Amino acid sequence: MMKRFICFLFILFLMPLCAFAEDMNNETELGGRLFLINREHPIGKDYFPRDLMEPKVLGGGEATRMRPEAAAALEEMFAAAKEEGLYLAAVSGYRSYGQQASIFERKLEKVDKQTAMRTVAPAGCSEHQLGLAMDLGTKKETRLTEAFARTPEGQWVAANAHRFGFIIRYKAEWEAVTGYAWEPWHIRYVGKTHARKIYELNIPLEEYIDRQAGSYVVVEEEGENTR
Repeated sequence: MMKRFICFLFILFLMPLCAFAEDMNNETELGGRLFLINREHPIGKDYFPRDLMEPKVLGGGEATRMRPEAAAALEEMFAAAKEEGLYLAAVSGYRSYGQQASIFERKLEKVDKQTAMRTVAPAGCSEHQLGLAMDLGTKKETRLTEAFARTPEGQWVAANAHRFGFIIRYKAEWEAVTGYAWEPWHIRYVGKTHARKIYELNIPLEEYIDRQAGSYVVVEEEGENTR
């Protein structure tokens, strides 16, 4: 009888925990939608997502390649914006390790290293290498500046990107956590469920992943779990 009761407790309390842990591992491993990449979590020069495709959007082309799920979501988002008379443009999607290294070196030629580190990710530290990020502009302006946030398109993206699975990755108030200055044009695909939660919580991806990892706590003394 006691063994049956113990088995029942395992199924009731530990199985959901195991399933959650497995889902989180799948989401946060390299190639997963929640994979964290920054200066503290770099990836190697050999990583290349082999399923890249060009989204059929304004500005699309080889420079705007993304992984299929992200590309489809981007197309959906652009179409929704267009229905409201707003015209977004894709500017920069996937970048290789080598491309990012060149961008960073060019930045160093113009500014000091500290400023460069705030505004450009070093090679191996860029979300663009994952094929899950996109820099956005408008039909009239594709230069990547903070002015994007003041355009109707930029304001629409800030309020609606989560509906399509994207987050604004680098907000001004998150710089101490992300390590990067405000980039209202940079969006990162994480999937609709996670994007909605991150939008509602208004927290950076780093903090969101930490919260997800700790969202189940098993209390052995009481034989129950809390969220």
